[in-house]
Amino acid sequence: MLEVLPSARWNFSSAAHLLNRAGFGGTPSEIESLAALSVGEAVDRLVDFTPGPADVPDATWSRFDPEHVGYFRRMKAATPEERQQMAKDYRRRTVRETVAMQHWWLERMVHTATPFQEKLTLFWHGHFATSMVKVKEPYLMWRQQTLFRRHGRGSWRALLGEIARDPAMLVWLDQAQSRASHPNENFARELMELFALGEGNYTEKDVTEAARALTGLSVDRATWEPMYRPLMHDRGEKTVLHKTGRLSADDVLDLIASSKQSARFITARLWRFFAGGLPSEELQAALADAFERQGREFRSFLRTVFRSSEFYDSSIVRKQIKSPVQLLVTACRQLERPLPPAPLPSNALRLLGQELFLPPNVKGWDGGAAWINTNTLLTRDNLALLLVEGQNVLPISAARPAVKNTMEKMVQHLITEPADLTKILTESDRATPEAIVNAIERRFLQHSLTPRSAKTIADFLRSRGKWDEASLLGAVRLAMCTPEYQLV
Repeated sequence: MLEVLPSARWNFSSAAHLLNRAGFGGTPSEIESLAALSVGEAVDRLVDFTPGPADVPDATWSRFDPEHVGYFRRMKAATPEERQQMAKDYRRRTVRETVAMQHWWLERMVHTATPFQEKLTLFWHGHFATSMVKVKEPYLMWRQQTLFRRHGRGSWRALLGEIARDPAMLVWLDQAQSRASHPNENFARELMELFALGEGNYTEKDVTEAARALTGLSVDRATWEPMYRPLMHDRGEKTVLHKTGRLSADDVLDLIASSKQSARFITARLWRFFAGGLPSEELQAALADAFERQGREFRSFLRTVFRSSEFYDSSIVRKQIKSPVQLLVTACRQLERPLPPAPLPSNALRLLGQELFLPPNVKGWDGGAAWINTNTLLTRDNLALLLVEGQNVLPISAARPAVKNTMEKMVQHLITEPADLTKILTESDRATPEAIVNAIERRFLQHSLTPRSAKTIADFLRSRGKWDEASLLGAVRLAMCTPEYQLV
């Protein structure tokens, strides 16, 4: 298993599949440039990127604010009325900065020259799901994302070591308050259940003993730097995963990262994200074996996955439902249009169920069929209307009043332009309704529409009598509302 895809099967469609899954799709010319390479060369181009200057500059929330300690001191000394107003102002600022940070990341995804870096960062964000709801500090969430960028292609053990000392994670799962006298089990439990081993592959005793070993990992809240507090660490003997001794946090991480179960678990998660569905038992064994042979290092492992025949199997290609982020970013890249101004994209993602930096819980997003229901299908159609024709009919919706009120103010007077048709359809593409449909299929699906969908779009064009800009934009929008376009 995991043999390299034969050259006879490497073509425009398979190159599009690679770019869609290892990135966020692209234009026909971008796909053609990959298809002109061998599958190995194409995978290397995506996976072996050299990080360069950020495509989108960072902003104020990416810098440590030395005044944050003074703010909370002033809040404690304030009157009840002053404290209430300060809390309200703090919530509004946090909402604005979160929206700005979401927009910053989406801009990176749309404009990046290294799409695999962004896609892999998105995977780790959902895997080690951490939310602004509890962390509250945009700087900590930005800092966690830089961790994923630095270590996301590296070794499994190094990544676990970094996440165990990440300030946002230590706050999110209460590890910063864990001490020998009262070990907090939250991080130890999720480390085993959701991050590295999977349910049923550890015991309750493993969790309680690992929690003791992890005591001492904390955060300096004055500087937001991770720190080890030796007086808070439980130095007693523990037994974790059948290993007994005066185990430390690093000992526990070593045990987990080196276990065969963790290799099976993390490779299955990666396969599900990039390929779709759970691997068969035979494929699962092959994936774990490849991961172990390659030193449990993600760059080499994912290179093997993206080159493999299994990755291009008919059961995989165009069978994955696009996540809201994938839908939005891919559409912007295919339309060759800029991202609409903030907070329109953030609002669309909220309605579709995938708010960046705000996963629903520590499990992250369920994905797959969970992305689709009657409400989100309508929102997907309205998103296509926004991106193609520049019309925004998406309501502002949020459970928290501070979010809704702040975003309603931010969205006032916003204007977004329709897509530029000259980038999408050449003059020869516009010769007949059938030619228009063929050009739309090549750019937006790299696959054929169903006969029914193709006929609907062609009939729409004929009904308009002439193929002016409004008609052509309408045809593109219809294609992006088809069931086929929701798949990748």
